[in-house]
Amino acid sequence: MEFKTVKFAKTKRDDFGAVLNKRVRAYFKDNNISRHANVTMVIKTIVVFALYLVPYVVMLTGGFTSFWPVLGLWVIMALGMGGIGFSVMHDANHGAYSKHAWVNKLLSHSLDILGGSPINWQVQHNVLHHSFTNIPGMDEDIAPPTKKLLRFSPYEPRTKLQKYQHLYAWFFYGLMTFTWITSKDFRQTSRFSRMGLIKNRSIPRLVFFQVIAKILYYFFFLGLPIMLVDIPWWQTVLGFVTMHFLAGVVLGIVFQPAHVVPETEFPVAKDGAIENELAVHQLLTTADFAPRNKLLGWYVGGLNYQVEHHLFPDICHIHYPQLAKIVKQTAEEFGLPYHCQDTFGEALRKHAQMLKKLGNEDLNWSVN
Repeated sequence: MEFKTVKFAKTKRDDFGAVLNKRVRAYFKDNNISRHANVTMVIKTIVVFALYLVPYVVMLTGGFTSFWPVLGLWVIMALGMGGIGFSVMHDANHGAYSKHAWVNKLLSHSLDILGGSPINWQVQHNVLHHSFTNIPGMDEDIAPPTKKLLRFSPYEPRTKLQKYQHLYAWFFYGLMTFTWITSKDFRQTSRFSRMGLIKNRSIPRLVFFQVIAKILYYFFFLGLPIMLVDIPWWQTVLGFVTMHFLAGVVLGIVFQPAHVVPETEFPVAKDGAIENELAVHQLLTTADFAPRNKLLGWYVGGLNYQVEHHLFPDICHIHYPQLAKIVKQTAEEFGLPYHCQDTFGEALRKHAQMLKKLGNEDLNWSVN
């Protein structure tokens, strides 16, 4: 199975990307600021790691010895998982956290302590999702492994059960990180290797280190709590499962409303080409939400500014609120859409609406 890419066609709107890039470069130059992390971002990094690791240490050192307080620690760790994934791991894997490659590489491995593999994340997310956003058959984010249960693209076959996916999809989002810690990395490594997407690497060596990483993850985040926390083992397992389920739900409800909503498009390549250049394509397939919700924006690593992230993935998310003003103005000048839901609740409602539409209508319906 060989990976075949597509080309983005040149159109009369090509100048959009060039003008936008020029304005963004001018913003950083004129304000004499770095595109990467600042002091605020470093403080944020410390906080989200603390959310994950401090409850873990409190748990292991006997800070609480009854089920409900310990379960509360697992819940806080779930929030920490999301925070690290959204803010630190995500930026680092895009090379956006620091101008130093070694810092980005080090922080990219924060995914290891969450149970995932940074190599596979980079292929699935950076290469497939960012390069081919919402393109059926190429963007893995709209191709769930449970295709008989979930349909994220109008060009996937529809099943009878999907009629109710707007009701049950949220549960399956909760299983997202369980796939990280079990089989997904190994299946992806095999598939990405056959597709030629993992190059210049020894696959057996990569799999070996992935196995070691998984063993260490289970030892530290499940084995040690079972051995050291003074509650029945099954309660510890329940806490571990709760942490992963909550983290999965949090990740799912942040990433999916950015692309699977009624306003976004699902372009199909014709003769190996998409009709718009890449910057325009990102505008058509991506949506922001809750731009005025500072607390949400802080926690989700600026991913409520998903349009800006897709246009400038190598810029630290701490700058997205300012970039959004530039992107919106430039899009308006070129007569291009700038999708944005005012609130997080509205984004979730639109996502549920899209899930219902996808579960009840066949291929030949208009996305817009």
